Amino acid sequence: MADRAVIAIGGNSLIRDKTKTTIPDQYEAAAETCRHIADMVIQGFDVVITSGNGPQVGFILRRSEIASHELHEVPLDYCGADSQGAIGYMIQRALYNEFNRRGIERTVTSLVTQVLVNADDPAFENPTKPIGSFMDYETAKERAEKQNWQIREDSGRGWRRVVPSPIPKEIIELPAISALNKEGIIVYAVGGGGIPVIKDEEGNLVGVEGVIDKDRASSLLASSMGANLLIISTSIEQVMLNYGKENEEPISKMDHMQAQRYIKEGHFAPGSMLPKIEACVDFIKNGGEMAIITDPPNISRALRGETGTRIVEGWATPPAPERR
Repeated sequence: MADRAVIAIGGNSLIRDKTKTTIPDQYEAAAETCRHIADMVIQGFDVVITSGNGPQVGFILRRSEIASHELHEVPLDYCGADSQGAIGYMIQRALYNEFNRRGIERTVTSLVTQVLVNADDPAFENPTKPIGSFMDYETAKERAEKQNWQIREDSGRGWRRVVPSPIPKEIIELPAISALNKEGIIVYAVGGGGIPVIKDEEGNLVGVEGVIDKDRASSLLASSMGANLLIISTSIEQVMLNYGKENEEPISKMDHMQAQRYIKEGHFAPGSMLPKIEACVDFIKNGGEMAIITDPPNISRALRGETGTRIVEGWATPPAPERR
């Protein structure tokens, strides 16, 4: 049986810099990442791909706001669905073309994915995830009153809407993802962490205004599928201790208990590296063999142990020595 891997691509990794935000620019970035994913497939990995969608949802919301004098605005859960389709299309086409260049026949597909969250998740009482356009205070206040938004000042850059980021509990389309994967089809799913949904009193799904962390959702997907490997592809080659300080140092390998200690010591920034480390730790705790954090160009080298940061299972106490 081939190793099964879930690889999570950051939504920001599709936008290399502020001068390259167009759809063709994003496609080129996706195509570069897909070359490294194709290398994994050739090595024998059964791959499922996920991604972030923060910038893309921001663009959809902005277009919706600008056009609101003429067209209805797009609800946030539908923004998530729209972005899943668009990013999935980029990855499907880029991987197809990469396989075609290499003379390989493989099928790639995308699945619009809903992820169940608890209706009583504390995040709904404390929205923290900024989305959409920056506004001055008066505009933000007016929209908050009119549309029942929560707003917050964002790092001195202006006021923004904030929404909940609930914990993912169940991937609704997991049976379909698993079935496609078992047939050798490469699947893009759980885009942007999945579309957050809750169940009503009759068990029907209802979309909610929120954003699920894509690393947590990717970890849940990997655990639920029984994957051996979780790769979180981000903008850095290796995770750093004491990041940004004179004594910063790269981490090549740590067990999940070391990772938890580093979390308690405050080495990883909330909203940045912290959720990635927490997602990796959860994956290992739930039976995963290894998690890797690295940037797209170094995925193959990280798989060989030459770079990246590996997180593996640790021991509460040292294992007993083998009897001879």
